[in-house]
Amino acid sequence: MTLRTSFMSAVAGAALLAGGTAAMAQEITVGYFLEWPMPFQYAKVQGTYDEALGITVNWRAFDTGTAMSAAMASGDVQLSVSQGVPPFVVATSAGQDLQAVDVAVSYADNDNCVVAEALEIDKTNAGELAGKKVAVPLGTAAHYGFLKQMNHFGVDLASMDIVNMAPPEGAAAIAQGAVDMFCGWGGSLRRALEHGNVLLTGAEKEELGILVFDVTSGPADFIAENPEVVAAFLKVTADANAMWADPANRDEMLPVIAKDSGMDVEATAATIDTFVFPSASEQLTEKWLGGGAQEFMKGVADVFVEAGSIDAALDTYESNVNAAPLAQANEM
Repeated sequence: MTLRTSFMSAVAGAALLAGGTAAMAQEITVGYFLEWPMPFQYAKVQGTYDEALGITVNWRAFDTGTAMSAAMASGDVQLSVSQGVPPFVVATSAGQDLQAVDVAVSYADNDNCVVAEALEIDKTNAGELAGKKVAVPLGTAAHYGFLKQMNHFGVDLASMDIVNMAPPEGAAAIAQGAVDMFCGWGGSLRRALEHGNVLLTGAEKEELGILVFDVTSGPADFIAENPEVVAAFLKVTADANAMWADPANRDEMLPVIAKDSGMDVEATAATIDTFVFPSASEQLTEKWLGGGAQEFMKGVADVFVEAGSIDAALDTYESNVNAAPLAQANEM
């Protein structure tokens, strides 16, 4: 039996689950990131989502999670895979009715800030970043990490020249010497590291409470009206993650994921090896969707309010996490 045949057999039940709702919906559009390799892309390329959901699944690439929020607000996108928690929090704090339905990936070492090597600044003299110019994609996980790190090192944000740049633009800017520091993720982070160094490692950031994870998100009304479709989608994603967790499948999956990510195989392997994909059962525990994610969202929002990045935080983000579709998927 081929890997694809085995995979399709594993998700066959999802098609039955989605069948009733799929008859009403003809297609959905799902947002994702290029240069952000994940196991779901194997299923994406194989057409597994279309088969399991019984509808056409269109895919649209984005540069930032804030752009994903805008697309979901306009109705152009129904689900977004791997939206960062900070852009999700920015949108929901402003009143956008989004819900997180799973933990897409955890990646403390794949989202960071890089200081230009010529400055010779590291964690021992980070105070010298005062007055420097930094490229930051505002309202993203990178922005949150930047704020927390600057607070930790006692750097006055008002003294810095903070420029809103998507990671690819920021990586180009630090390479050209146009900025002193870059903040971002994925392939852009790897390119930036060719021209500088991080202040803190992923483990050091986690010690400061800087968790870095993404969610699969969607408009609350779409999720409420299409629970079976969402559950079927999450089932395919969970099965792809489970396949990736078995090293025997990687030689077949990696080239497919790399091509779909717009990356070479070596860079894809280097990136995805820094990712953790919690299983559905793990995500349903208190650490994640059982309470931890909601508490972390509130923490992110409070930090953004203190930094003046958003006007106000919600009292709670409990209603912005909906674990029901994942629980349904986990029983399939």
